[in-house]
Amino acid sequence: MRGEILEAAGRLLAELGGEDGLTIRGVARAVGIAPASIYQHFSDRAELVRGLLDHEFARLAESMRAAEESLGETDVVGRVRAQIRAYCAFAMRNPGHYRLMLANGTSGIEPGTRPKGPLLDVVDRLTAGFERCVEAGHELRVTPGRAAAVVFVGAHGRVALFHGALNRTGAELVEPFVDELVSLVFV
Repeated sequence: MRGEILEAAGRLLAELGGEDGLTIRGVARAVGIAPASIYQHFSDRAELVRGLLDHEFARLAESMRAAEESLGETDVVGRVRAQIRAYCAFAMRNPGHYRLMLANGTSGIEPGTRPKGPLLDVVDRLTAGFERCVEAGHELRVTPGRAAAVVFVGAHGRVALFHGALNRTGAELVEPFVDELVSLVFV
């Protein structure tokens, strides 16, 4: 039942374009259960949203993993490119989810400590990919961590520009853009 609730919440989030209109009653209606039934799985709306975030970040991670593994282990640059393409494809297909995930993807920002959260797990995944590139003899212009940050921020910016456009044109330009961006971090 928990999975059905999260799937319904995800569908509503897509329809609403953001979490503002997401309610326990609306999710219950979408699942076809009484609102009280949701409280057996989530204590309140905030917990439902946290559950939805975990669910969506798991879907994103799986999408990136599958894209990476679709290529041979020796194609390390292609594997990084596949991951960032999968990230962008997820963001383009799920704008409401993407906005929610970006707004809630980090936590624990304290002086002297590295922030944590699933959004930074995405950057860490890209960093590991760039580290494998270096190990395979591909020289970077910057450190693997910096390359991951540059590619992630650039990809996010391109997706945000698409989401912000009133007529939502230019989706076909995202993939070539991130391919060029990945190429730019290599010497």
